[in-house]
Amino acid sequence: MDIIYDTEYYAHGTPAERWERARLFFDAKEYTAAARVLAGLVEEVPDQSGPRLLLARAYYHSAQLGRAETELRAIVERDPVEHYARLMLGRTLERQGRHAEARPHLRIASAFTGDVAQA
Repeated sequence: MDIIYDTEYYAHGTPAERWERARLFFDAKEYTAAARVLAGLVEEVPDQSGPRLLLARAYYHSAQLGRAETELRAIVERDPVEHYARLMLGRTLERQGRHAEARPHLRIASAFTGDVAQA
């Protein structure tokens, strides 16, 4: 019964209401709760980068790095010039100890923002 209740709570409301709820959870540093709301929202609107990027950030902050990487790769595949997703992907890979894989993403993010000194 608790699982059904949890699912209903996180899926309740319109997409706009769920987006707002997810942002409130995220801002309160309740990253796992934000991810629960956002996962369903991303399934519903897979082409919107905003919810997917916030989901990736929630996964990153809750140390669900594999899931963060999956979401970030989906964003970068669809929008190769999304510099924040590139930066987050690089940081996610670094946090997993995959520095060589991270380097190109961090360089691209730096080039997009004009911060080539760090690239």
